[in-house]
Amino acid sequence: MLPAVLVAGAAAFTFAPAAQADQIGYLINVTVRPTYNFPNAQVALDYGYGLCGRIEARTSYADMARQIKSDFNTDDEFTVSYLLSQAAQELCPAQTWQLRQSAAGYRPT
Repeated sequence: MLPAVLVAGAAAFTFAPAAQADQIGYLINVTVRPTYNFPNAQVALDYGYGLCGRIEARTSYADMARQIKSDFNTDDEFTVSYLLSQAAQELCPAQTWQLRQSAAGYRPT
């Protein structure tokens, strides 16, 4: 019985769909917030995909946070974490784990 359960579980895991980007979800979530003030959807997407590239390149969370604070002239940690999490979750979900790893031990400055 146990081998059958293991095989069924492995098959379910093997055929799980790959995470895909949700540009509409990202745009709704970051353009409704007044903090970011993106001039248009394309600029918002470009910024988000730029964050995805930095996450993939294993840029430290502290460095990404510093850049976001500078780009949006804010010291608000929620603004930073919200934008980073939205980019990872909606535009590059495969990078979510890397973002979490990078954020481990992060201390706001």
